[in-house]
Amino acid sequence: MKFYLETERLILREIFESDIDGMFELDSNEEVHEYLGKNPIKTKEQALINIQFIRTQYEEFGIGRFACIEKSSGNFIGWSGLKFNTGEKEKLNEHQDFIDIGYRFIPKYWGKGYGHESAVACLEYGFNQMNYDTIYGAADIDNIGSNKILSKIGLQFVNEFTYKEVKVNWYELNKSDYGN
Repeated sequence: MKFYLETERLILREIFESDIDGMFELDSNEEVHEYLGKNPIKTKEQALINIQFIRTQYEEFGIGRFACIEKSSGNFIGWSGLKFNTGEKEKLNEHQDFIDIGYRFIPKYWGKGYGHESAVACLEYGFNQMNYDTIYGAADIDNIGSNKILSKIGLQFVNEFTYKEVKVNWYELNKSDYGN
């Protein structure tokens, strides 16, 4: 799969094994995992497994999380994108086999609007290029930044549910409501 998208300040592209250092910096960070189960990775091998999982998603479903590169520095700053959640293992809020939008950034890049900027581009790509009918989002209720992004890009709050003993907000946006 070849994927390349530009925003004003970001390049979104496939994640490659060569992104291992950036993925390790991202996913080994305790701050990043505050609202993700508090289980950061410990080794670069785990980062490689995460990259390989994403690349498998590209091959199997034609979509996955994408590396976010800051144009001004050329730095890997995290990832953003759409993911096909499949099967019982990835069931969430009684939903199975659905597309969700997500983003994760290295803390020194927080507060710059990159989450919003990349999510807008990914949402547009999902509806206009991939022709998805519905895109979902979920965020720990205490993750103010993530909840704010999901609302700001137009996803509508649907309900609160519990996942692994954590309260989570569930959002969705239908293509017919996109841009309205």
